[in-house]
Amino acid sequence: KKYIRDIPDFPKKGIIFKDITTLLKDGIAFKDTMNILYQRYKNKKIDKIAAIESRGFIFGGALANSLGVGFVPVRKKGKLPAKTLSITYQLEYGSDTLEVHCDAIEKDDKVLIIDDLLATGGTASAVSEIIEKIGGEIIEIAFLIELEFLRGRDKLKNHEVFSIIQY
Repeated sequence: KKYIRDIPDFPKKGIIFKDITTLLKDGIAFKDTMNILYQRYKNKKIDKIAAIESRGFIFGGALANSLGVGFVPVRKKGKLPAKTLSITYQLEYGSDTLEVHCDAIEKDDKVLIIDDLLATGGTASAVSEIIEKIGGEIIEIAFLIELEFLRGRDKLKNHEVFSIIQY
């Protein structure tokens, strides 16, 4: 927690943004974080890591490399060049759409979903739905930070959830 910086009133008044760049810029803190994830997943039979745009890419890419498994970017609509499967989900104010390449995950691939922060769980829930539609089996959903007071786990109750830091 000491490496996470609070930014008040970002992106709007009343929000306290959990800034991870202060952890990322510290080589030892970032390495220790990645080691926690590596130790947790090194003996699980994972085929792919699906990381959620954009900060999830940092952890997902590094972990996929360490584990020697495939990396699947989950992007906002219109960012992936080949045929995609998309899902639109509700946000606190409005909606958003995420996409995955149709050929990114094979039937019965064991998939770890990763992102930087679990808030309300809407994004991770949508990603789990799209991964399962493609035919992947979700091993776990992992986060660096979990804002427990927002009860995001409630939307993910059908899956194992892991977080390193809780607020």
